[in-house]
Amino acid sequence: MTRMTTFSSPFLLGFDEIERALDRVAKGSTDGYPPYNIERIARDDERGDVIRITLAVAGFTRDQLDVSVEDSQLVIRGRQADDKARQYLHRGIAARQFQRTFVLAEGIEIISADLKDGLLAIDLERPQPERVIRRIAINAAD
Repeated sequence: MTRMTTFSSPFLLGFDEIERALDRVAKGSTDGYPPYNIERIARDDERGDVIRITLAVAGFTRDQLDVSVEDSQLVIRGRQADDKARQYLHRGIAARQFQRTFVLAEGIEIISADLKDGLLAIDLERPQPERVIRRIAINAAD
């Protein structure tokens, strides 16, 4: 049986990639760890907007974090190992791993990633789209 979606309309041509991106988002992790913020930072110049993703990664060092772009997705991974030398009387802070994924639109560029005070801030730039108007010649078929 053929699956009907919003993008099955005959007026939406070439939107297959958007449909796949929406499927990836729907299958993403529902785990709320680590918590994050996404904010828009206005810029003074004519370049595009900056989007900042800030993740709360207290307890992780720079070496335990990995930021990469894979198949148009921003992937942030954190890996902590248990310290076997420590003997806990109470353990309320678990050493845990995480993977947080964000689907990126075409043209989004990663500017920087900074770790400060337990917060990992990743800045992305969304360039201003150019308005393109192109005339199509109509051929006469006699």
